[in-house]
Amino acid sequence: MSGQSMFADTLRRLSRNPLAVAGAVVILFFLVMALFPKCFSEHDPNRINILRILDPPSARHLLGTDDLGRDVLARMVYGARISLSVGFVAESIAIGIGLIVGLLAGYYGGRADAVLMRFVDIMLCFPSFFLILSVVAFIGPSIWNIMIIIGITGWMGVARLVRAETLSLKERDFVVAARAQGAGAARIMFRHILPNTLAPILVAATLGVAGAILVESSLSFLGIGVQPPTPSWGNILTAGKDNIEFAWWLSLFPGLAIFVTVLGYNLLGEGIRDAVDPRLKGR
Repeated sequence: MSGQSMFADTLRRLSRNPLAVAGAVVILFFLVMALFPKCFSEHDPNRINILRILDPPSARHLLGTDDLGRDVLARMVYGARISLSVGFVAESIAIGIGLIVGLLAGYYGGRADAVLMRFVDIMLCFPSFFLILSVVAFIGPSIWNIMIIIGITGWMGVARLVRAETLSLKERDFVVAARAQGAGAARIMFRHILPNTLAPILVAATLGVAGAILVESSLSFLGIGVQPPTPSWGNILTAGKDNIEFAWWLSLFPGLAIFVTVLGYNLLGEGIRDAVDPRLKGR
């Protein structure tokens, strides 16, 4: 089966999974929101209005205002851009590191495999969230610091996945043939092995974006993530925590946005995993 027909077959099976389609629709909605914020709110997310402090949802402010009179909908719309950017960039870093480590460990084996996998085991010994907290506290919070830290602390699972796939693929006939024709190690790894590991990597990346968004929201909620006045779903929740007794909308709406977004990525990731699983080809 050609690559194009395999892609079409995978897409067809994915489109028949209602949960995966629902997840894709949710992701698309928030991507459109992040790319075209003016279409969802005409308010300035950082404009303070002391006359509108903690206004409940109304026709003027659909999701109410916060403790500085700023429009919550506008802050959530622009916060989507921040949260999704952190998720995509952080997971791109994690995938890049995991790919290189996994390919090297799986292809060369032996001592290289032992050293790299022991390093992976050491990294896995540290609770990721507390490691991120420690690093952020040391170097200071900023959007780029958060992206980089989440990325360099979240690659270990990808490395293990790529290593396992590489160990399985490097003895296949097409790899042996390429080696017999004089292809170098780099060409074999990136031209022949890597394309055949993209399906599980895509699943891991989809689920990883959800995890990165959740971590960023948690850090911002604790006050060491994205710093005000830049809006993010996590720091909107912080304002909600401080006023939860009489401003329920500050906790409900950003909490729902985080929940629905993470759920959407998880549903799509599970759908892709089912679509590319060879054991389900006949279904």
